[in-house]
Amino acid sequence: MESTFIHSAMALGLTSKKVSSRNITVERKNLLTVCRFSVKTLLEKYTAEPIDDSSEEFVNFAAILEHILSHRFKGHVSWFSTDGQRGFWDYIRIACSKVTNNCISSIENMENISSARAKGRAWIRLALMEKRLSEYIVTALRDTRTTRRFYDDGAILLREESSVLTGMLIGLSAIDFSFCLKGEGIDGKTPAVIDYTPYLKFTQSYDYLSEDDDRESVGGSSSEDSSPEHPYLPLLTDEESWYCKWRKMEQKFRIVYAQKGYLEELVRLRESQLKNLEAENKRLTQRLTEQAEQSLQEKQQLEGVILELQEQLHSFLSTEHLSTELSLSSESQRLDGKQDGEPWGPIGKDPTPSMLGLCGSLASIPSCKSLPSLKSNECLVSNSSETSPTGSLS
Repeated sequence: MESTFIHSAMALGLTSKKVSSRNITVERKNLLTVCRFSVKTLLEKYTAEPIDDSSEEFVNFAAILEHILSHRFKGHVSWFSTDGQRGFWDYIRIACSKVTNNCISSIENMENISSARAKGRAWIRLALMEKRLSEYIVTALRDTRTTRRFYDDGAILLREESSVLTGMLIGLSAIDFSFCLKGEGIDGKTPAVIDYTPYLKFTQSYDYLSEDDDRESVGGSSSEDSSPEHPYLPLLTDEESWYCKWRKMEQKFRIVYAQKGYLEELVRLRESQLKNLEAENKRLTQRLTEQAEQSLQEKQQLEGVILELQEQLHSFLSTEHLSTELSLSSESQRLDGKQDGEPWGPIGKDPTPSMLGLCGSLASIPSCKSLPSLKSNECLVSNSSETSPTGSLS
C-alpha cells in the first residue's frame, strides 16, 4: 500500500514537473510571438510622425516587453527598492551599467519616478527615443552571471530565444519615438496588461484552393439554390486577390526600406566613429614617437652630464694625488736635508740666531788673550776638515 502511494506520488510529481515545463515553454512562445506581431504592427503604422503614448500599438508593445523582461524573474520583494517591489529595472540597472553614455543615472535622478516598475517603464521609453533598446538588451545578456542571478531557469533571457528578441528590436531603431516621462504611462502602480485581440484575427490563406475548387465556387455562387463548398470563405476576384498581395508586398517593402535606412545610418555612424578612432590613434602614435625621441634626447643629455662629472671627478682625484705626492716629496727632501747636516728651518734664514750674541761676546774679550788661550778655554770650535789655506800657511 505504501509503495503504491509512493509510486503514485512520484508519478504525480513528474507529471507536475512536465506540466510546469510545458507551461513555461508555452509562455515563452506566446510572448515572443505577440512581440513579433507588435513590432510588425509598429513598423506598419509608422509614418513621418513620431509615435508616443497615445498609440495603442505602442502601449501594447510596452506591456509585452515588460512581460518578457519580467518572465521568470526571481523574487518580488527587494529591500533596496523604495516601494519594496523588485522588478526588471533592478537587473537592467546593473547589467546595462557598462553601456557607454547610458541613461541609467538619468532615470535614477528623476524626482517624479520612485518605484522600480516606473523606472523600468521610463527606461523602455528613453531607450526607444535613443534608438538603443536592442543595444541595451544585448549588453545585459552578455553579463550572464548577473542574468542568472536575477532570473530562474526557463526565462526568455536565459534561452536562445533572447537572440531572436534582440533581432526583433533592431527594427524599432528605424522609428522615431517621442514620450513625456511625466505622463500616466510611467505610473508604476498598475500592472501592464497585454491586449491579444489585435493578433487573434483569423486570416485564411487561399493558396491551397485548386482551380477546380475556384470554378466550382464561382459556378455555385451563380445559382441561388446551390451553396458554395466553403460557406465561410469570402469570394475574391482576381483583382482583389492581386490587390491584397500588392498591399502585403508594399508593407514588407516599407519595413525592409525602414530597416535599410536605419542600417545605412548605423553604417555611416560606425564609419565616422572609425575615422575618429583612426585619427585619435594616429595622434597618439605621433605623440608616442615624440615622447620616445624626447626621452632619447634626455637620456643622451644625462649620459653627457654623467661623463662630464666623471671627468671632473677624475681630474680632481689626479690633482689631489699630485698635491699629495708633492707634499710627500718636499717632506722627504727636508728629511734628507736634515740627515746631510743641513739646518732645520726655512732656507735663506739664519738657523742659529743665538750665534750673534756669541759673536758679540767674542768681540768683548780683551786682546791680550791669545788664540791658544781661547782654544784652551774651548770658546771656539774649529772644524779640522774645513781649515782654510791661509790658516795653514800662518
